[in-house]
Amino acid sequence: MQRAGVLTGGGDSPGINAAIRAIVRFGYKQEVETIGFLEGWKGPIDDLTRPLKVDDVSGILHIGGTILGSSRTNPFKIEGGVERILNTLKHNAIDFLIGIGGDDTLGVIHRLSEHGVKAIGIPQTIDNDISMTDYSIGFASALGVVTDALDRLHTTAFSHHRVLILEVMGRDSGWLSLLGGIAGGADVIIIPEQEFSVEEVHKKILRRQARKKHFSIIIIAEGAKPAGWEGQVVSETKVDAFGHVRLGGVGQYLANQLSAQLKIPLRVTNLAYLQRGGSPTPFDRILATRFGAAAIEFALDGRFDVMTALHGTKIEPVSLEDALSTPRPVDPGLFYLLTLFE
Repeated sequence: MQRAGVLTGGGDSPGINAAIRAIVRFGYKQEVETIGFLEGWKGPIDDLTRPLKVDDVSGILHIGGTILGSSRTNPFKIEGGVERILNTLKHNAIDFLIGIGGDDTLGVIHRLSEHGVKAIGIPQTIDNDISMTDYSIGFASALGVVTDALDRLHTTAFSHHRVLILEVMGRDSGWLSLLGGIAGGADVIIIPEQEFSVEEVHKKILRRQARKKHFSIIIIAEGAKPAGWEGQVVSETKVDAFGHVRLGGVGQYLANQLSAQLKIPLRVTNLAYLQRGGSPTPFDRILATRFGAAAIEFALDGRFDVMTALHGTKIEPVSLEDALSTPRPVDPGLFYLLTLFE
């Protein structure tokens, strides 16, 4: 019997537990025992383990978050971190490792392959910005939250004749803001892939007012860049273990700039962690289940340093190097949606 290690790193998304459940249950059928590592990469560094039996994953399909816990620990920033991981994997007789997470977690997996670790990545991020896969775990669930938020904001915006701004996640890619904006009927959609002009946003609102539309809904991604700026709007300049600054505040920046030009009230809502909390949608449950089972299949076929990827209706292995080459931007062929209903 082979032994698989599994961990979850970075920000959580609805659907992670569905993937863990599939790894354990499908692995059991394939005579693969599963050991969970707790708190992201801190688990294999400090040998924090939890054996996962079929009964341990019963009833977790619909639960958000991760039963293994998570962190933004970067073993390559910790002295002796990689060596400690190698010792932990050997101590626990791990034949292969499965990591569930975004580009940072998957990047560690890829780098560990250079040290002889047999590992497979499962893409998980509500930003949907990992290349080489149509969807990542968590995006569909977050999209539902964004759409629901826009539906709720519409009633207040209409009733009080206000301009309401919704700031959503999306550091490098605007999948949530674009598709959420379309699904939720936003009047202005702003994504990181295109710089935005406050004056152009102002003109769009004025055009609506000329049509007797006395309210507007704006959705903006946290990574959106004001025209002429060298970088993004940040809430903290301190970087995390993977070198990322904390974004946030672009919605308020836009509101402050518009308030000087408009005579109607502006309000900003930042969904923050609400976007990645709660139960996964049916799509995410199915996607995560298929990814988890595929990770076991790829490992048993000897395919490592790869990521599970959705291509159309098929789950296929793709090179982690290719998947991590660049963040996956919104397809330019979808940019027409930004102005479709202006």
